[in-house]
Amino acid sequence: MHRTVIGLLFLIATGCTTVPTSFTPSNPIPPNQFSHEAWQNLLRTHVRDGVVDYPAIQGQGYLTSYLALLDRVNPTQWAAHDRLAFWINAYNAFAIKGILDHSSPGTLFGRYQYFIAREYQVGGQTVNLYNLEREILIAQFHEPRMHFAIVCASASCPKLQSWAYEGRLLNQQLDRVTSEFVNDPSRNQFNRSKKVAFLSMIFKWFAKDFEARSGSVLNFVGEYVQDTSLNQDLSAADYTVEFLDYDWSLNGPPPQP
Repeated sequence: MHRTVIGLLFLIATGCTTVPTSFTPSNPIPPNQFSHEAWQNLLRTHVRDGVVDYPAIQGQGYLTSYLALLDRVNPTQWAAHDRLAFWINAYNAFAIKGILDHSSPGTLFGRYQYFIAREYQVGGQTVNLYNLEREILIAQFHEPRMHFAIVCASASCPKLQSWAYEGRLLNQQLDRVTSEFVNDPSRNQFNRSKKVAFLSMIFKWFAKDFEARSGSVLNFVGEYVQDTSLNQDLSAADYTVEFLDYDWSLNGPPPQP
């Protein structure tokens, strides 16, 4: 029943919201003057092995400064790799902002509020996390590795890194976080005797993205498995795929009231 209700809410909300196609910042800065430095400083200072220190972030100005910058640029003026890095960083910053504002994806209705009801400013336009992921990151870039770079503040999400994404380093960064996620036994497990791959729900929710890149979800996973013998086994054997329950609990100590 609850899944039906939340599904209807998502359909209603997505039917009523739009994704900006042009940006008109009221206090613009040239693209070459934009910097991820404030975001980099926040991550370096307050994120350790994927654990986010939300109370400490509350007492710093890094996030406020960075969010203000996001609203002063037109991201369409950058090359594709710089735009993708920009939107990944923006998603992760907005995800933290939602938690600091005491939204939470921990419940079904909480997820509706967190991903859809809350809106954020970019270049004079509004966007929510749901549409940023699906209509910008997925639809415009066709890069499945980005699913392991965006972090919705939950334990089963990929780990938030202690560094910002940069256009010039993006390919290496995406390979790094994808490999880390695939080989993390808390997120993906392989029973070689029973030929069962227990995968993160991310591979179910966004199966089409991985199939478009590699032909199948298991093919994509196999490209990043570091255990050579397991990699060979995945290629040679007919594995069954099952999906692990998703843990929506917070990826760090909660912010203060």
